[in-house]
Amino acid sequence: MARVFSGIQPSGILTLGNYLGALKHFVVSQSEHEAFFCIVDLHALTLPQDPLELKQQIRTLAALYLAAGIDPQKATLFVQSQVSAHSELAWLLQCISYIGELGRMTQFKEKSEDRETVPVGLFTYPVLMAADILLYDTNIVPVGEDQKQHVELCRDIAMRFNQRFGSVFVVPEARIPKVGARIMSLDDPTKKMSKSNPSPASYISLLDDEAVIRKKIMRAVTDLGREIVYDEANKPGVSNLLVINSLCSGRSIPELESLFIGKGYGDLKKDTADAAVSVLGPIKRRAERALAGSEIDEVLAAGATRAREAAQPTLLRVQQALGVR
Repeated sequence: MARVFSGIQPSGILTLGNYLGALKHFVVSQSEHEAFFCIVDLHALTLPQDPLELKQQIRTLAALYLAAGIDPQKATLFVQSQVSAHSELAWLLQCISYIGELGRMTQFKEKSEDRETVPVGLFTYPVLMAADILLYDTNIVPVGEDQKQHVELCRDIAMRFNQRFGSVFVVPEARIPKVGARIMSLDDPTKKMSKSNPSPASYISLLDDEAVIRKKIMRAVTDLGREIVYDEANKPGVSNLLVINSLCSGRSIPELESLFIGKGYGDLKKDTADAAVSVLGPIKRRAERALAGSEIDEVLAAGATRAREAAQPTLLRVQQALGVR
């Protein structure tokens, strides 16, 4: 079986966009591939974090993985910092990475803009991400469009290493979902829905109550006119609601367009809210049950053991190739 690897940071609030663009696909992947899903807490440290809050966010994210349908019997779910090979390989890869290629990373430019001081970790973040992926002989990396550049850098680093030192790394491929890779903000549909957005009206949290979900969707920004059609350029608000509705309800966008002929934006919003609630309600309830028990800690401990066993052979190959083992 091909191996799939992906990770999510335990910082901020996990949104409907994270579920539709990532977690939902992870659940499918675990039945088709050998899957490794990581809570990338070391990446979260590239920006200031409250230690106690970060610990709780790690457990909450683990609960949401399980609530979304990740099965510990099928997939390996673990915390990045519990597998030291990630940090070790990241340093080794930094030694064959270039300042120029890291400086071209779009996310670094965006996150460092207007900051008086910029942590080195924010600059080298993509190399740690490459280490995360390459450690597990990963074939497939399911990511959103915003992470595609980082996976391309990972491929470049892997191929550069292989050219210099022999066939050490599997060169991975990014897999971006055709629909739902970018769920947009509810209050500004030209921007991606983000857990880092300071406006709660812009996103739907996976732990929002039903009433909050309905209120946010009913207040979502729409467009001029009344026609309900998918047109990202001219109707970004309506298009975003159609995508959310389609991914939550299982109905195709053309089917939804036909359903809303002659109807208004209020009808679209109400139906979209119904679809979102039907998906998120059960996830919220399952996550709350998981947080109240000890299953999370047991799953993460077992996952870390499996991840260490899988990562160690790769790290050893790299060390031997470099002459440091």
